[in-house]
Amino acid sequence: MTPASSTTTLGYFKWAFIVTAVGLVLGAWLGWQTTGTIGGTATVFFICTVLAVLEISLSFDNAIVNANKLKDMTPVWQHRFLTWGIIIAVFGMRIVFPLLIVVIAANIGPIDAMILAAARPEEYARIMNDAHLPIAAFGGTFLMMVGLKFFFDHEKDVHWIAWLESKMARFATIKGVEIAFVLTIILVFSSLLEGEEATTFVYCSIYGLLTFLAVEVVGGLLDASQQTMSAAAKGGLGAFIYLEVLDASFSFDGVIGAFALTQNLFIIAIGLGIGAMYVRSMTIMLVEKGTLAEYRYLEHGAFYAILILSVIMYCQTLVHIPEVITGLGGAALIGISLWSSIRYNKQEIREAHG
Repeated sequence: MTPASSTTTLGYFKWAFIVTAVGLVLGAWLGWQTTGTIGGTATVFFICTVLAVLEISLSFDNAIVNANKLKDMTPVWQHRFLTWGIIIAVFGMRIVFPLLIVVIAANIGPIDAMILAAARPEEYARIMNDAHLPIAAFGGTFLMMVGLKFFFDHEKDVHWIAWLESKMARFATIKGVEIAFVLTIILVFSSLLEGEEATTFVYCSIYGLLTFLAVEVVGGLLDASQQTMSAAAKGGLGAFIYLEVLDASFSFDGVIGAFALTQNLFIIAIGLGIGAMYVRSMTIMLVEKGTLAEYRYLEHGAFYAILILSVIMYCQTLVHIPEVITGLGGAALIGISLWSSIRYNKQEIREAHG
C-alpha cells in the first residue's frame, strides 16, 4: 500500500471519481434506452446519484470498521480485500444477492430471475419487499453481535461514554454475555410479531447469530494456522471472510431501501456500486493516514452506529423507517465521536504545554 505522506486526501478518491463518472454516464444511457425521453434520462441520472449518496451515508461506519480490521492484516491480504473484496461487494451484494433472494423466494432459476428483473420490475420489487423481514432479522442480528463484541471486551480501556462502556467491559468477563443479550432482544421483538412472521423472525435471527459465531470460529482457525507458519501472517483469510460477511450485512439495508426509489435492478447496481467505491476509498485513507489512531473515539462512534442500525433493522420488521433516518443517524454519531476526539486532542495539547 502507498505511504500516507505521498497521497493527498483527494488522491484517495481518484478511482471513486472515475467510477462515478462512468456510472452516471451508464445511468443516463440506461435512462435514455428505457424511456427515450430527456426527462426520463434525467430522472434515472438523479436516482443513480441519490442511491450513491444513500450508500455512502449508510456506509461511513462500514468504512471505519473495515479500516479497524484491515490495519491488523498483512499487506497481501489488505490488497486482496481492496481488490477482490470490492468486486465481491459491488457485484455480489448489489447484483447477485438481490437475484438470489428472488431465485429462492419465487423458486425460479437465475436466468428467469434476470428476465423478471428486466421485464417485470414491479413483481421483482414485490418479491424483494416480501423478503425484507427475514433479511432484517438475519442482518440485524449479525450487526448487533459485531457492535456488542467491540464493547464487551475486558481488555478495552479507552471509553467514549465512560459510565456505560466501563460497565460493558467489566461484564465482558462473563462468558457469552453478549449472546444472552442478543437472544433476549430476539425474544422481545418476536413477541411483538404474530404467527408465521414471529417464527420466521426467530429462525432468521438465530441463523444470523450462528453465522457470526461460525465466521468467528472459522476466522480464528484459519488465522491461527497461518500464524503457526509465520508470525507476520496475522489477519489473513479469516479476517477477509469476516469483512465480506460484515459488508454483506451492511448492504442488506441499502439494497432493500433502494427499491423504494426504483424497481430497476440495473439502476440500483449502478447507484450502490458508485457508493461502494467511496467506501473503499475511505477505508484505504483511514488505514494509510492512521486516522483511527489519531481520533480515539472514531471507532466508538462507528460501533454505536452499527448497534443503532441493527436495532433499526429489527424495528423495520414492525414499522417502516425511512432510509434517510438510518443514514443520518449513523453519520451523526460518527460526527459527534469525531468532534469528541478533536476536543480530547486539543485538551491533551493544552495539558502538555501546561
